[in-house]
Amino acid sequence: MAEKKVVVTIGRQYGSGGSEIGARLAKELGLQCYDKNILRMNSAESGIKESYFHLADERAGNKLLYKIINSLKPIIGEPSFGSDLVTADNLFRFQSELICRLAAEESCVFIGRCAEYILQGTQGLVRIFIYADMEVRVARIREKKIYEEEDIVKNIKRIDKERRDYHRYYTGKGWEEAENYDLMINTAAIGIDGAVEYIKDYIKRRGLDTEK
Repeated sequence: MAEKKVVVTIGRQYGSGGSEIGARLAKELGLQCYDKNILRMNSAESGIKESYFHLADERAGNKLLYKIINSLKPIIGEPSFGSDLVTADNLFRFQSELICRLAAEESCVFIGRCAEYILQGTQGLVRIFIYADMEVRVARIREKKIYEEEDIVKNIKRIDKERRDYHRYYTGKGWEEAENYDLMINTAAIGIDGAVEYIKDYIKRRGLDTEK
């Protein structure tokens, strides 16, 4: 008997195509996809300026890096409306609360933001990590024309490090460790289309129901 829903989380190396895969998967399955749009939703619900959520989005920052080095893991609980309102830890709590509520309400897809950790134990959870060989990632970022040619690799490594540190800080787990995911997919081998079909096939084989 199929489970009532499916909730897909996608962790991704920068330039691997993870965000595109998540958006396409959601569209083909008729589901909502939550990526940067969740920052706007956080702002609307909390009354906190969206810019604060963007500043803390998937990056650890200097103060958090100090905590990482000293193995000080934050407690994830209810968000505060007190003096720590716009601290990175509190913004993460707002975001986590929203992610949990959305996952409880409907089948959907989440991109990044430690969703696979936040939603552990959720019915129908499918945890994906997308990666790719460096030359493929460089080519993808080059097409987007975001950075000068000489800065592409440097920025790929920088953003990966920010995501790695962010994930380690909030979960205590390695961002790229296989044990945190159900599937790890190399898009250098099968491309965006292949990855989407692979995930759809996995969901089907799990007997999950993609109806909202």
